[in-house]
Amino acid sequence: MAEMLTNKKKHPAPDPEKEMSFWDHLDALRGHVFRSAIAIVAMGILAFANREIIFDQIILAPKSSEFITNQLLCRLGDLLNVPSLCLGDMELNIININISGQFTTHIYISFFAGMVVAAPYVIWEIWRFIKPALYETERKHSSGAVWSMSLLFILGVLFSYYLIVPLTLSFFGSYQVSNSISNQISLASYISTVVSVTFSLGVVFELPVFVYFLTKVGIITPEFLKRNRKYTLVILLIIAAVITPPDIVSQILVTIPLYGLYELSILVSQRIAKRNKV
Repeated sequence: MAEMLTNKKKHPAPDPEKEMSFWDHLDALRGHVFRSAIAIVAMGILAFANREIIFDQIILAPKSSEFITNQLLCRLGDLLNVPSLCLGDMELNIININISGQFTTHIYISFFAGMVVAAPYVIWEIWRFIKPALYETERKHSSGAVWSMSLLFILGVLFSYYLIVPLTLSFFGSYQVSNSISNQISLASYISTVVSVTFSLGVVFELPVFVYFLTKVGIITPEFLKRNRKYTLVILLIIAAVITPPDIVSQILVTIPLYGLYELSILVSQRIAKRNKV
């Protein structure tokens, strides 16, 4: 009995007077979703109005030899005597085969840019919806969740855009099964590759946050993550081998940050597991 009273003091239950009905929750969720949608649309309109910046300076930039990553990789290749690191000008011949293709692509990319730019605000709205259901101690320990999730997502997007995207474009854009077959890349295919790779890495970088909640509810443990270290490393090496030029240096450049993210997740899981035992 004394232990139960102590736990209640450590984890006071939410105020019953503040408990909401199902329809109240639904109405609150609708408000958060509406405000998030407004933020995405507003940022999307801003991106739509700046077509030259979005396409010429951002979306199409990684295929150019003037792109900062390609220049740095060339210098690193010269320094280490690894010529394959120098991607150079990929000379991707991008074509549009649909009469409305460029217009619909413009809208699609504007919406995607709006999602990326508005992501911190959307995460904050999600946090505001979840926060009332948390115990006081849970609110205290997860007070930095919004900043952590926003930072990890932005880091994932930047890591993907500046490293993974150029390497992916270089590999698949120059891959040939025969010299008699030339690559003509459709606009939709190019955009799909850039967007999917960029956004997926942004989500992957949320791994420590996912591990935090999964450990919190007891689905995974630090021991489970430690046991699967070697399998994770093998998977990351395979992914790096597929999207990078055939040299060990570029594979290491991709693998190290992703594996470091996994190790960070183990540390997060250990901390939460210790807290759950208290």
